[in-house]
Formats: sequence, C-alpha cells, structure tokens
Amino acid sequence: MVAEARGPPVHRSVEVLASRLRRRQIVGSRATALETLLVLRQVISKARFSNLEQLVTIIRDSGRRLVDAQPKEHSVGNTVRKVLHHIREEVHAATGSTGPAKTTSFSIAKFVLQGQPRRQVAVQKSEVKATLRENDPDDPDSFARSLKPVLMEAIQDVLDELETVYDNISKNAKDHIHSDEIILTLGMSKTVEHFLKAAAHVRNYSVIVAETAPSYDGREMAKSLSSAGISTFLVPDSSIFALMSRVNKVILGAHVILANGGMFAKSGSLMAATAARAHSTPVVVCAGQFKVTPLWNLYHEYGALDFGNPSDVLGFENGDLVDKVDVVNPYYDYVQPELIVAYITNDGDHPPSSIYRLLKETYDDEDNEL
Repeated sequence: MVAEARGPPVHRSVEVLASRLRRRQIVGSRATALETLLVLRQVISKARFSNLEQLVTIIRDSGRRLVDAQPKEHSVGNTVRKVLHHIREEVHAATGSTGPAKTTSFSIAKFVLQGQPRRQVAVQKSEVKATLRENDPDDPDSFARSLKPVLMEAIQDVLDELETVYDNISKNAKDHIHSDEIILTLGMSKTVEHFLKAAAHVRNYSVIVAETAPSYDGREMAKSLSSAGISTFLVPDSSIFALMSRVNKVILGAHVILANGGMFAKSGSLMAATAARAHSTPVVVCAGQFKVTPLWNLYHEYGALDFGNPSDVLGFENGDLVDKVDVVNPYYDYVQPELIVAYITNDGDHPPSSIYRLLKETYDDEDNEL
C-alpha cells in the first residue's frame, strides 16, 4: 500500500536513474552517488508515511532497484545506507528515543564504539520533538509533515559533503607529500588529481604517471598535472617495477573500499602495490568516505568480475593469435589490505585495520544487505 501511495512521479525518477545506470550513462563513483542522493530526496519529499518503518521500506525499495540496475557501482548502495542512517538518527533525536532495544551481549564493535561518540545532532532540530508522533490516528500525515523538513536538511548535509569531497581530502595534502619527493600514480583519478595539485601549491615534487593500458587514462592525468606546473613523467606500465626504487610514495585512487580494508582499484593498481611492497615503498589511497562499503570481496582473489572489451588488448587484426588465446581485460584489481599503508578520506586518515570502525560510524548493521 505504501508503494502505491508514493505516486507515479517517484517511480519515474527511480526508473529513469536505474535505466541510466544500466546503460552506463552515468560513470564514476561520485557522479552516481550524487544522482542517487538527488533521486532519494525526491522520493522522500513525495512519499507518504506515518512511521519510521514505512519510510525505511520506501527508501530500501528505491535503493534496491538502483543497486540491481548497476551492482558494480557500490557508491549507489553506500549512499542509500548513509541516508537510512541519517533518517534513523534524526527520528530518534526528534522523538527522544534511543532506537530499538538491543541485547546487552558483549561485542568488540560495541566496545570500540564506546570510545567513539557520534556527531551531536544540532540543537535547533529539537523543536520537532513536540509534534512528532508515529501512527497518529487523528492525522496520519503529521509524522511525515513534521519530519520531512528535518530530513531534507540532513540530506542536504550529505549532498554538501559529496560536493566538497575533493577539497576536504586535499586540504591535508601538504602533510603527506614533502619537497623533492618522487610520487608514483596510475590512471586518471579526480581525487588523486586534486590531491596532487593541492600539494603543489606548497611543495616542489615530481610525479611519475603510469599510462595504464589499454585505456591510457594516465595520459590525461599526466597532461593535467603538467599543465598545473608539476614536474610529470609519463611511463609505460612495464616500467613500474624498474622505477619503484626511486619512488618515495605511491598514491592511488579507489573504486570501492571493502569492509576488510582492501579495495577495488583501477587495473594495474595491484601491480604497483606489489612492486611497492617489494621496495618497502608506502602505498597511500585517496578516496571519499562514500566509497567505503560494508561488502566483502566475494569474486576473486585478485580482481572483480567486471571486464572491458578484450579487443582493446588484442584486436582481431591479430587473427592467428586471437584463435589461440583467451583475452581478459579486467576493469579493477583487488588490492589486499596488507599492501596499503593508509586511506586518506574526507573524514581523516585511516589505516586499513580501522575501516570496520568507520563502517560502524557511517552505516547501520541492518542495512548491510539492502
């Protein structure tokens, strides 16, 4: 009944985004997260509900459709989980409740959270408490009418966080990059690009960019860094191990950060991280907090089940060879947590071993499976 009460416009906005995700018309973790958040804001603004459970069901239903449309864009599910987390926080703060009763059994996660207080809810939002009643028989829409302005404000906070994620990650770049260092990166990552350019304002250093065949995104990155006045060298992927002895730090981008502290990153990242470990070179990953997911790597020990066009690696013009080999062009590598020193996010720096704590603060356990 709740799904029917939302009305066709909400279904259209969700289905339109799902169609765009299926056709890969929206590419990139940040772009998909922003689009998902805007659609969820429309869903909430037009939804009819009289208690928290109905609202959560509406959001989960919309989020499940979007995730099913493009399961490999993990930022879609992460955005839905974060919105659900904010909704529960706002409702519990407005009603003065502490959420559903939980068992008092001991757990390591609960022990860790005792020393990690969550952000305090702003005082000005407490005036909703007087009028917020779930399942009011006299006025069923009063709960939604009173709560929606607060939820719109909370969603706007998440939207502002996404829009400023590059600046918040880059503000401490000077603490990680020092003068006369040689930095290695690969591929084109907007987060890493902003991070390196921010450090260039106060540090004089050099960057080695691997061109990342067969997409050759590294050429775009090298051109961008060079135009910003940074000393940049473009090298083929095969030179990474040979040059690693001269490199002071490896800075990579991430597609998604997994619950165990590992990550899916651009194909070639595992090679760079393995070479860095052989030379005891630290590997640092720049990624927004919206890329942290409670999911695990269940696909393959070395990569994700996401492949590009094999003809980019070996074209049909090599007819004799094509018949004799199976060509695989993976989009992403799986980089194990032991190869990474730290993640630099818009919420601070975190070692891979503390990603689980970040998940506990960002999402609710009941949302791990949408």
